[in-house]
Amino acid sequence: MLEGILGFIVGASAASLLAWQLSVRWARRQRRKEQQLEKRTQRVEKLAELGVLTSGLAHEIRNPLSTIKMNLQLLAEDISRQQKEHKDPSPGISETLDDPEHLLQRYLRKIEIVTGEADRLGETLNDFLRYAGKLELHPARCDVNELVDDLIDFYTPQALNKGVQVRQSLSSGPLICKVDADVLKQAILNLLLNATQAMDGRGELIIRTESRPQQAKIDVIDTGPGIEPAEQEKIFEAYYTTKRGGTGLGLPTCRRIVEAHGGHIELVSEKGKGSNFTIYLPLAEE
Repeated sequence: MLEGILGFIVGASAASLLAWQLSVRWARRQRRKEQQLEKRTQRVEKLAELGVLTSGLAHEIRNPLSTIKMNLQLLAEDISRQQKEHKDPSPGISETLDDPEHLLQRYLRKIEIVTGEADRLGETLNDFLRYAGKLELHPARCDVNELVDDLIDFYTPQALNKGVQVRQSLSSGPLICKVDADVLKQAILNLLLNATQAMDGRGELIIRTESRPQQAKIDVIDTGPGIEPAEQEKIFEAYYTTKRGGTGLGLPTCRRIVEAHGGHIELVSEKGKGSNFTIYLPLAEE
C-alpha cells in the first residue's frame, strides 16, 4: 500500500515537473515570438516613417528646383536675346533692353533668386539629415540650469534685434541630468527660434526651469498668437509647418532629441495667448 502511494507521489511529481518544463519552454517560445513580432512591427513603422520622410523631402526639393530651373532659363533667354539684338539690331526695340545698367539689375535679381533657392535646398537637406540621420549622443552629468543660462546669454542679442524681450526664471538649485549638452542645446535653441518667429517683432520670450520629482522641467514660453487646436495635433509631424519657407523638421527633430535623452516634450497653447513648450528630462541618479 505504502509503495503504491509513494509510486503515485513520484509519478505525480515527475508529471508536474514535466508540465512545468513544458510550460517554461512554451512561455519562452511565446516570448521569442512576441519579440520577433515587436521587431517586425518596429521595422514596418520605421519603413513607413522613412516613406513619409522621403516623400516630404522630394516635395520640399521639387519647388526650389523648379524655381532655379525657371530663372536660369529666363536668364539664358535674356542673354541670348541681347546677343541677337546686338548682332542684328531691329527697329522698335525698347532702349531699356540695351541699357547695360538695366540688364545688369535684371541678371543680378535672377542670380539672387537662384542663390536663395539653392540655400533653401541646403537647409532642407541639412534638416533632413539631422532628423533622419543617426543620432549619436555622448551623455555626461550636466547642470541644466547652467546649460540654459549659457544659451540665454548667447540668444538674447538675437531676440532683442528682433524686438523680443527675454525673461528668465531658473530654479534655485542645480538640475543635474545626464545629457549631451551640445545636442540638447540644439533642441532648446530651436524652440527659442520658433518662439521668436511666432511673435513677429514684438513680445516676451520666457525661459523657465524647475525641479520636479525625478525630473527637470524646462519651459519656453512666448506671447505670440498661439496655435490652433487642429494644428497642435500635427505640430510635431515631419514636414508639417505653418511658416513660410519652413522645412517642418525643426520641432520633430527637437522631440527626437528630447526622447533620445529619456524625456518628453509637451505643448500648451491658446489662440491669442501664446504658447508654452515644456521639456521634461530625467534627473541623474546620485
